[in-house]
Amino acid sequence: MEFTAKKDDLLRELTLIQGIVERKNTIPILANVLIEVHGAELELSATDLDVGLRCRLSIEAKEEGSLTLSAKKLFEIVRAVPETEIRIKELENFWASITSGRSYFKMVGMGKTEFPSLAEPPKGKVTSIPGSVLGELINKTSFAITADDNRYFLNGARLELTEEKIQMISTDGHRLAYISMKRPAGSKGVASVVIPKKTLLELLKMLGEGENEVAFSASENNLFFQMGERLLISKKLDDQFPAYDKVIPKGNDKLVTCGRDDLMGAIRRVSLLANERSRAVKLGINQGKIEVSSQNPELGEARETIEAGYDGEALEVGFNGQYLLDFLGAAGKEAILLELKDDSSQGLFRPAEETEADYCYVVMPMRL
Repeated sequence: MEFTAKKDDLLRELTLIQGIVERKNTIPILANVLIEVHGAELELSATDLDVGLRCRLSIEAKEEGSLTLSAKKLFEIVRAVPETEIRIKELENFWASITSGRSYFKMVGMGKTEFPSLAEPPKGKVTSIPGSVLGELINKTSFAITADDNRYFLNGARLELTEEKIQMISTDGHRLAYISMKRPAGSKGVASVVIPKKTLLELLKMLGEGENEVAFSASENNLFFQMGERLLISKKLDDQFPAYDKVIPKGNDKLVTCGRDDLMGAIRRVSLLANERSRAVKLGINQGKIEVSSQNPELGEARETIEAGYDGEALEVGFNGQYLLDFLGAAGKEAILLELKDDSSQGLFRPAEETEADYCYVVMPMRL
């Protein structure tokens, strides 16, 4: 195997691969990238057995072949060399030479036979999703996915494609993020799958590269996302997702509007003295204002008042301040609507301005 590739092209693909490869090295081959030359095309593959990525790029090939090298070290070498072209040549016993200008490296690798095979997407049944739509769905929900590995069935977001809508839902049992949009024109096919969190985050990185369309398909055990010359492969999560429609409250009659930046800034400042474990803040809602406060016996107390649109009876309710900041950071609108009932019922938060997307966020209250 021997080929010459442009540094920028190779570096771009190796950068994406860094998020895929197994860092813990429990299985050494999973720390490597599979390099294969087919004609004038280079194929790079990486996997941690749950998520895999296959990339293709054009090269000047001298000899076909395959080899695996450390994904991290190859990335660091390609990033460090100053020249615009890099030549990689397979040597004996799975060694490889890497040459760029006056720089020369010799790396030990492993054979292709030890590298796990990646699943292939099924023929047909491909759904086209605009990259901008999928990116918005992920940005609006991924922060609410549980970080508890013991609750693996919540360690992802549910993507639902119906004839009329495309929607995504995530929850960690204490909060829930939901977004629904009208099905884009030309997008066909129905599906309901739970996409693991790591897969979602890797998708975001790839969408940032500017691909316009994502070809989505699913087999019995895997999900496939094709973007140009890149294919992201993910194992499915068991669909034990809770009945989210029963969680979204319907009878919250206390409606409060306020500026997103005002509320976010107040929560950030007040949280400086909040309990570091519970991160609890209290919202004291009264006519025309919201008082945001926190109290910590070991540190002290803090409060800040912001203007709000509200003329109902007074209400005090506690929430995890970080949960509110996560939503406010993703909401992206100037005004926020708080739909509340009492101090023991879920709070419902959404952008106050009407948009094409139905976006809401449910948070369980805290006893203060």
